[in-house]
Amino acid sequence: MNSLFSLRANTTEIGVLDPALYKADCHVEDYLWPEGHVGRVWFTLKYESETERLQIHIIKVKHLPSRTPALANACDPYIRIQLMPDERRVLQTKQKKKTCNPFFDETFVYQIPPGKLESLTLKLSVLDSGRVGRNKPLIGHIILPLSELEGVAPDEEPQLYKMDIEKDIQEPTSDLGEVQVSLLYNENLHRLTVTVIEARGLKLDPTSRREMVARVTQERACRGVRARRTAAVEVSEEGSALISECFHFRLRSDELHTTSVTVQALQPHSVYAKDRLLGKFVLGSYMFARGRALQHWNSAIGNPMESVKQWHPLTN
Repeated sequence: MNSLFSLRANTTEIGVLDPALYKADCHVEDYLWPEGHVGRVWFTLKYESETERLQIHIIKVKHLPSRTPALANACDPYIRIQLMPDERRVLQTKQKKKTCNPFFDETFVYQIPPGKLESLTLKLSVLDSGRVGRNKPLIGHIILPLSELEGVAPDEEPQLYKMDIEKDIQEPTSDLGEVQVSLLYNENLHRLTVTVIEARGLKLDPTSRREMVARVTQERACRGVRARRTAAVEVSEEGSALISECFHFRLRSDELHTTSVTVQALQPHSVYAKDRLLGKFVLGSYMFARGRALQHWNSAIGNPMESVKQWHPLTN
């Protein structure tokens, strides 16, 4: 009798919708595209220790750039798979036609001895066959060291990755100046401390006061959460300023990937005029930042209770 009751309790009545059947397998952070974004790749990795097989399953790509701005899906993408440093064996997905959001669902296998896996790096190159000219088909790469990939049994689930495509560009330089900040993350108190230390090379409006302020804004999922502002400090003739002011922001571990911090350098005008933007930069996860800013964020989050300082170039 008890078993019959349990069976009935776990069933759904006829004519009643079961919400569990309609859950979407996606998260809001999966569809947040930072400035200059050229695509995100979903793929899984699985290394079977018993068979010495590395399985790479390419699932899909989202938000690839259209080669013709006037057309929404002017892209014919495919992906090349290589294991560096030996790049001679190249595997490749099928080419998809006229889509910036291709779905591949293809699996590739490499035979790798266990002792060699940690010395290899996975390289995924995303290309558009519709582009012409030498090296023009390349959209960008994904580089992933395999040193931390652990071997599993054949019946275990693979590990899912969602990684942004990186363009082959150099770190931009700035003629607007630089600002040095430090980040300190306290995972026990769920607190991020941002300290604006100093600035150099600032380009001020000569008709206004030789002062600057820094505005620090915490954003979550591209929405402002909290903004703080330093006191005005004097800027030297060389464009340097000493600020040394810190702010605390509440930040839980489950919010790290959807949170960013924007730092703006401003030249204050009179009470009747709007402050002049000297430049800004964004710190955050791979969804919001690149290059030096992304490395700074990852270094601070990966080393809790350690203050990490970095100079950042200002941009418009």
